[in-house]
Amino acid sequence: MNDEPASPGLALMGGASAAGESAPYRVLARKYRPATFAELIGQEAMVRVLRNAIQSGRIAHAFMLTGVRGVGKTTTARIIARALNCVGLDGKGGPTIEPCGVCANCRSIAEDRHVDVIEMDAASRTGVDNIRDLTDGVRYKPVSARYKIYIVDEVHMLSTAAFNALLKTLEEPPPHVKFVFATTEIRRVPVTVLSRCQRFDLRRVDHETLSRHFAAIAEKEGIAIEPAAIALIARAADGSVRDGLSLLDQAIALVGGTGEKIDEARVRDMLGLADRRVVFDLFEAVMRGRLAEALDRLGELYRAGADPSVVIEDLLGLTHWLTRVKLAPEAAERPDVPEAERVRGKALAAAAPMALLTRAWQLLLKGLRETQNAPQPVQAAEMVLVRLAYAADLPDPAELVRRLAGSAGGETAPSSPSIPSPPPPPRSRASGTAGAAPRLAAESAPRPAVEAVAAPAMPTAAVLPGDFAALVALVAEKREAVLHALLLNNVHLVRYEPGLLEFRPDRHAPPDLASRLGRVLNDWTGRRWVVSISNAEGEPTLSEQAKSNATRLRQESADHPLVKAVKTVFPEAAIVSVRERPPPSLAVPPDVTIEPQLDPDDSEGEPD
Repeated sequence: MNDEPASPGLALMGGASAAGESAPYRVLARKYRPATFAELIGQEAMVRVLRNAIQSGRIAHAFMLTGVRGVGKTTTARIIARALNCVGLDGKGGPTIEPCGVCANCRSIAEDRHVDVIEMDAASRTGVDNIRDLTDGVRYKPVSARYKIYIVDEVHMLSTAAFNALLKTLEEPPPHVKFVFATTEIRRVPVTVLSRCQRFDLRRVDHETLSRHFAAIAEKEGIAIEPAAIALIARAADGSVRDGLSLLDQAIALVGGTGEKIDEARVRDMLGLADRRVVFDLFEAVMRGRLAEALDRLGELYRAGADPSVVIEDLLGLTHWLTRVKLAPEAAERPDVPEAERVRGKALAAAAPMALLTRAWQLLLKGLRETQNAPQPVQAAEMVLVRLAYAADLPDPAELVRRLAGSAGGETAPSSPSIPSPPPPPRSRASGTAGAAPRLAAESAPRPAVEAVAAPAMPTAAVLPGDFAALVALVAEKREAVLHALLLNNVHLVRYEPGLLEFRPDRHAPPDLASRLGRVLNDWTGRRWVVSISNAEGEPTLSEQAKSNATRLRQESADHPLVKAVKTVFPEAAIVSVRERPPPSLAVPPDVTIEPQLDPDDSEGEPD
């Protein structure tokens, strides 16, 4: 806009038109674009580095700005150009972190008409010829500014040949040239280019900072807007200042010039979001197995204009929120959390088991992709809710192990109140009886999963191993071959009681042996085990005890009179194996297998 008065001739020719026309409207993202580093929000680390670099004179020849859309990459590049070329009010100033904004260089850079600040869109000029024009102009000194600055936006779009053509100039540019690159996809920029630049990662602006920024702009514009509506816009902006200002512009257009207050309901309708309270109701209805109610609420949201995929996203966000509250209850006490969401969130988090929340997250994440790609998104969203309700009713892996163990032992383990037994398989048409009802007609509704606050019930009559050998036998019975071998060969028992195990592992045992053994024993026996490591010497390992016992039995068998008599008759015979009989009090020696030694030099005849 030009503030100079119009000439008399122009006033006579177009006075009515000039008086009747107003200045063109500028969107908020352009009107409130930061002009100094102090006006940048959420990028304090980058501003601190640039301030120190400019004050100390250690200014890099190339900067690489990266971050998501709308966080201020191009704006920062223009501020850097102004800071390096500002000459101050007297025209004698040097590079400064606070450009004056009134000198010729600052004004022309702000108006995008400075001849020495060249902006290039790499998305439309990707070829090597474009970079050749740039490198040819680098050798010429600036016309009026202190530095000739090249701002290349979306630099990752350059071709490989263009990057290669830029490398030499970028590594050794003339002292009067500075490069500022901006990109949203830093991984697509070659490392040879990155190594020649000073890199700055612009952060996503957090929700609280965005809310304060949008509220201040709304106040300057004289717009009345509820804090909850601003919070919705800040959440939808997802860390992007430009996206948030565009949404704020759209929200202001909802009321036009009527002066009405922008409330939360209008912003939700504009964004196609579901009411947060309705999302809580929908989640609770699904988790409690009230599918008819859940489908009705989804239909109401759909008829009100909510996108089905956005509803699934809201359920994902709620699942994540409940998980955080369950793991860190202080998250619900933050001042920016609404009261209703805090109260209902804490109640649902306390009622929902962690296994249920993690399973819901996986199903909703998969269902979101299905909803986005389905020809009828609302139908896909309904099927996601049905699948979530029935899957929430399934037993967890530990419960399945206990059921299998109970059925294998002839006893049925009591199931949790929130986990019903699996339904019987449907009858086939060929083998079904005449009076059998169809399986779909007999399908029962899912049981409520949120009502179970306590952990699943454990078997009360679990038989604990009486000694360490029985525990090792249990590990073998459960087909844990690696764990069984470690307990046999690498564990020295120090102390054992049912529910308590203390041992000394040798140098070949893994460091997590105690924790692994404790977990499996907890699952198998339904009782908490204390498994610890000791520095005491302990007993020999079970394999060492077995070898010692075998040697003792072999020696006792060799000293038995009957065996000696056999060897007297058959001098070349040798003891092959020794096996103890179940009754240990028999007068006869243990089962001894004696085979004749045909060849005295044969090594196979030696004792085991």
